[in-house]
Amino acid sequence: MASLLSIVRRLQFQTLRPISCSSQFSRSIPCQLQLYFSQAFHQTPRQRCRHAPHAGSRLQNHSHSHSQSIYRITDFLEHADEIPEDAQLGLRGFLERVQNAKDIASGDEAIAFLDDSGVKPDKDFIFSALWALREDWKLAFLVFKWGVKWDCVVNKTWCLMIWLLGNHNKFSTAWTVVHELYRALKDARQAMLIMIDRYAAANQPGKAIETFHFMQKFSFSLEQKTYFMFLNILCTHGNIEEAEEFMFLNKKFFPLETESFNIILNGWCNITVDIYEAKRVWREMSKCCIEPNGTSYIHMISGYSRVCNLYDSLRLYDEMKRRGWVPGVEVYHSLIYVLTRDNCLSEALKLVDRMKETGLVPDSTTYNLIIRPLCETGKFEEARSVLARMLGDDISPTIDTYHELLKGESSEGALGVLNHMKKASLCPNRNTFTCIVDKHFKLGEPEDALKIWSIMKEYEVKPDRVLYGILIEGLTKCGLITKAREFYSEMTSSGLEDDPSLKKLLEEPGQCKGKMKIVRRIKRGKGLGHGGSSVVKKRNHRKQ
Repeated sequence: MASLLSIVRRLQFQTLRPISCSSQFSRSIPCQLQLYFSQAFHQTPRQRCRHAPHAGSRLQNHSHSHSQSIYRITDFLEHADEIPEDAQLGLRGFLERVQNAKDIASGDEAIAFLDDSGVKPDKDFIFSALWALREDWKLAFLVFKWGVKWDCVVNKTWCLMIWLLGNHNKFSTAWTVVHELYRALKDARQAMLIMIDRYAAANQPGKAIETFHFMQKFSFSLEQKTYFMFLNILCTHGNIEEAEEFMFLNKKFFPLETESFNIILNGWCNITVDIYEAKRVWREMSKCCIEPNGTSYIHMISGYSRVCNLYDSLRLYDEMKRRGWVPGVEVYHSLIYVLTRDNCLSEALKLVDRMKETGLVPDSTTYNLIIRPLCETGKFEEARSVLARMLGDDISPTIDTYHELLKGESSEGALGVLNHMKKASLCPNRNTFTCIVDKHFKLGEPEDALKIWSIMKEYEVKPDRVLYGILIEGLTKCGLITKAREFYSEMTSSGLEDDPSLKKLLEEPGQCKGKMKIVRRIKRGKGLGHGGSSVVKKRNHRKQ
């Protein structure tokens, strides 16, 4: 590993002296990088952002998911999936050769060693290799430099390398890649946004903000969308206070408007789910004479529904319609969820019918938002009736639907659900069995948990450390120490790493005594009688 680190150091483009600046962040930016920026762009005074008028009529449906997806920087997984299989021929053998390059001390020798692989790479091959090595930044950097030598590195590959280094907190090395990107006369706007994103993800919002200022300083001709992307990045990673402060402090250059407030509202309503702060921002909009639009109402109604505030959810729904904004699917989903949570199942189902009347099409997400809260409160019979209605509307349940319903099934009923899932081409996975096994242990039913475990192989599901951990801990708490040790031995012999916490638990089983909770049995079904989407999560908040 030491030799591999030596290779990386040798492969870095060159040692760059930091610029003289009081900011710790600025010292991490190579001085040549600033030189290249100043040569490529005229340093002009900051100017107010030019605003494009909002297109479209007020009477339209608004999509929260769409409004956020337009600020997405890039999706590397999507890029990786789009690469054809024939472009990845020989990738596995090449990656094995890359692993063998760890022991080569010289960077030039390591690259020559890759040259001897006989592989003639192209842009898709290099991107696929980097994606496969994303957990090992040193090896990925070696392949990246090899790709640069072969002139197979395109813009998305540069950005992937920067993203990958940011994931491992190797920001100094990432800056050298940005520097080299400029030397290659390529557009670095997306690369800089990725740096901002990775700083925010690493809980370094200050450096993310300074990177944005760095873009402004060298006149990247910042568009309004770039500014919105920056705010959205901060909010997505939970830095909503910093985003809001930046919005107000920089209103001279980026005037306050509905869209910027909406990004902040989305952060408080849907990311941290702090409805108290969301209400404060809503009032600030009024003080600043900023009129909310349909998206503003979508976020606020979503926030109120997440904290189970039915009254204010319905109040804003009525206000939204009075102001001429047509509720879309997101609004109906929020209301359906909060109505179900508030024991208003019939009203929630009536709202599904109203969706149909307005031309909106309910889908599996719609019904999952009803089934999940019903199952969470033990109303499994009602949940099954909703499932029957779902099937009657010719809507196929998702694997999440079945996972919720499994919470109310006995071991015999669970077997029926598993069989039904298989017939529906929704083969049970590790999460499915994790859900069932964990449930049986919580109910003090180790025999049923072992029964489900025994049939797992029939569905070609291989347990991981998490699933083994639930089983071993559950058996230990139920006093079945010998059985628990057998499964721990099976886990380690299958190639999975030792778990120190489980090992300690098995060595000192007496610590588990008295921790087993006796749970009243709920009347559960005996299987379905018929033939990912994420749902809103409830969190604790300040009392309104």
